[in-house]
Amino acid sequence: MAALTLTGAKRVVVKIGSALLVDRESGALKVDWLRDLAADVSDLKTGGADVILVSSGAIALGRGVLTLGQGALSLDEAQAAAAVGQIRLARAYEEALAPHGLTSAQILLTLDDSGDRRRYLNTRATFAALLARGVVPIVNENDTIATDEIRYGDNDRLAANVAVMAGADMCVLLSDVDGLYTANPLEDPGAEHLGRVDAITPEIEAMAGDAGSGLSKGGMKTKILAARTTTAAGCAMAITQGAIMRPLHALQTGARATWFPATLSPQQARKAWIGAMKPKGTLQLDAGAAAALSRGKSLLPAGISGVEGAFHRGDPLRLIGPDGAAIGIGLSRYTGEEARAIAGHRSDEIEAILGYPGRAALVHRDDMAI
Repeated sequence: MAALTLTGAKRVVVKIGSALLVDRESGALKVDWLRDLAADVSDLKTGGADVILVSSGAIALGRGVLTLGQGALSLDEAQAAAAVGQIRLARAYEEALAPHGLTSAQILLTLDDSGDRRRYLNTRATFAALLARGVVPIVNENDTIATDEIRYGDNDRLAANVAVMAGADMCVLLSDVDGLYTANPLEDPGAEHLGRVDAITPEIEAMAGDAGSGLSKGGMKTKILAARTTTAAGCAMAITQGAIMRPLHALQTGARATWFPATLSPQQARKAWIGAMKPKGTLQLDAGAAAALSRGKSLLPAGISGVEGAFHRGDPLRLIGPDGAAIGIGLSRYTGEEARAIAGHRSDEIEAILGYPGRAALVHRDDMAI
């Protein structure tokens, strides 16, 4: 059984908790730790990997600035702290990554952004555009506006959803422990460390507790739930000790961790998910478009000879060849009304037809199952 490692990963999501980034007593940023993490990110980028950082810390930083103390915060106080802390957190990452020649970007999400298909596709497209340009996205929950009804609630869950959304093949949860144990190692000296978990069984779930650290909300239970999400989407996951210098370098060179392997690649998992959807409409393709799809190309408006159904952006559509044979299923980047308007036209004509610039492809090759 091959050992899992960061080496060779193509797209890595790294989750960083508040307790790793912010000093509990002073509320100050751990600048030296962040500087070394930036060096780890640079090494991964040099090795050819895209890197996305899912970082807590805004509320923890903001509450110190606003002198809100260590007690529980009201919703208004938490949102105010997030507003103050988020700008400081973004600046800290920018300053840490810049010496390595890396550009950072800020993405703030709520649960609605992954639950709503249109927002999901917009966010996925934003990740793709940033990563294609070598940018390191810094993702956090939008705590300034989020309420309990639209919250992820913990950044383990957020990191897992970002990994799925961005098509990552590796997700690393930097934690205050070095992985999953058969029992709480602080309470049971006989607890055994699990280096690899191939299936998340009820027994594995029973090993996870609920307790989180002082500044973070997640415990081991949320990490196991994150592993269930990522591995089902073709993304392997690791839980490892983050409270050390150069934690990603340590993981890459054999530091203790619990690894959760994926059985499919992210692309295979996504295509299986799309292929199982019920189509909301139909696109009739001409011979040229059908041939292009067989070569792994995206579906452009010029190759559409007919559009059927009332559908929204992000809805699954049946793709039919000129002979009437089913080719596959794809997610539309346009509504049915828009698709009918631009069908048969070149992509450079879209803006003149619709009155605004659109995406060149009606169905992108990453959003279809052939």
